[in-house]
Amino acid sequence: MTKYTKNPDVIATLSPEEFYVTQESGTERPGTGKLLSNKEPGIYVDIVSGEPLFASSDKYESGCGWPSFTKPIENVTEHQDASHGMVRTEVRSKHGDSHLGHVFPDGPRDRGGLRYCINSASLRFVHRDDMETEGYGAYLNQVEDVA
Repeated sequence: MTKYTKNPDVIATLSPEEFYVTQESGTERPGTGKLLSNKEPGIYVDIVSGEPLFASSDKYESGCGWPSFTKPIENVTEHQDASHGMVRTEVRSKHGDSHLGHVFPDGPRDRGGLRYCINSASLRFVHRDDMETEGYGAYLNQVEDVA
């Protein structure tokens, strides 16, 4: 079983935006994330620890300006966030403790009603074709078939 950790060597290689988002609980500007329009099959993992977080089959276009998912695969923790004069639910990676974004109760009702609004800067995408070789083969059943 893979052990996921907050890797200081990886943290040292993060771009300034990736560091700001994951380590300082920042937010990338809406509409700018590299994974916002990604429609390829695969999984999204924590850029710091590599732990699996979201499947492409649970990604949808919410119009909010950040990648949105209806549910996590696993490895996501929720925390109350009272910053910026509002109360929200922050989501972080379980083992890497990276700030990912927030979860809201305004997602598609037919898919559970949640919208995980996630910063691209906190994610690395692993294409379905590479999942087995990168050690994520156990999650292939959570990714839609490639046509």
